[in-house]
Amino acid sequence: MKHSGGYRPEEVVIRTERVSKSFGGDEALHDVSFEVRRGEFYGILGPNGSGKSTLLRIVSGVETPDTGKVEVEGRAVASYNRRALAQRVAVLQQDALPPVGFTVREVVEMGRYPFQSWLGDDEPGTDALIGSIMGRLGLTGLADRPVERLSGGERQRVALAKVMAQQPKLLLLDEPTTFLDIGYQVQMMDYIRAWQKEDGLTVAAVLHDLNLAAQYCSRLLLISRGHVVGEGTPGEIVTSQLIADVYGTEPIVLPHPDNGAPQILLRAGQSDS
Repeated sequence: MKHSGGYRPEEVVIRTERVSKSFGGDEALHDVSFEVRRGEFYGILGPNGSGKSTLLRIVSGVETPDTGKVEVEGRAVASYNRRALAQRVAVLQQDALPPVGFTVREVVEMGRYPFQSWLGDDEPGTDALIGSIMGRLGLTGLADRPVERLSGGERQRVALAKVMAQQPKLLLLDEPTTFLDIGYQVQMMDYIRAWQKEDGLTVAAVLHDLNLAAQYCSRLLLISRGHVVGEGTPGEIVTSQLIADVYGTEPIVLPHPDNGAPQILLRAGQSDS
């Protein structure tokens, strides 16, 4: 059986069908349906308060939808126990590290918890895995440094190393570049894309930066006030009219000179005030 997009069901890693969620009578999501294919880098966009992070929490199993279906790898998210889900899905949040009391290596080792026995024993080769990941992300020299003594960019690299140690099949990103300067934003996205390409990882990312999303994601979902406004390639979603409809300002959209991805330039003097 093929899905509407022309691909087979076994290729679908995330599937939501008419998902709705309300908090205290306020509807956060309304009839949201989408699918993410295996090995894809999928972006979820929308203004603040549009329901993006709520949708990610529902996919990760942290929140339960009021109505609708959510599946990961062909199974309802609710059917997984926490350990089984953590062996498949990892979440990288804006600031996911404990504030004090742990060294860099200790935090990275926390990513192995879903695979440890009740005695705390891990699989053979774990030390080599941790060392390889830390070397790959330039963290070897920081192994014994307390996390509270790290810069913002270093903290996000440690957070990424922790989820890499988890060896998930699906990585969910909740605005991972929000508190980083532009150099670290690109570095973080490059690390994630390299991991995605090399390991066949599936990535679904809530992103606030439309230009980054257009460069790194193969498809985008645009949400406004809990409703799906559009889904498609960056070229189909990052358009002057659609951005104006959702964000209230009409940008200039130009192709990136290196890769052709649509990039927005904001116009001054567009406010009604």
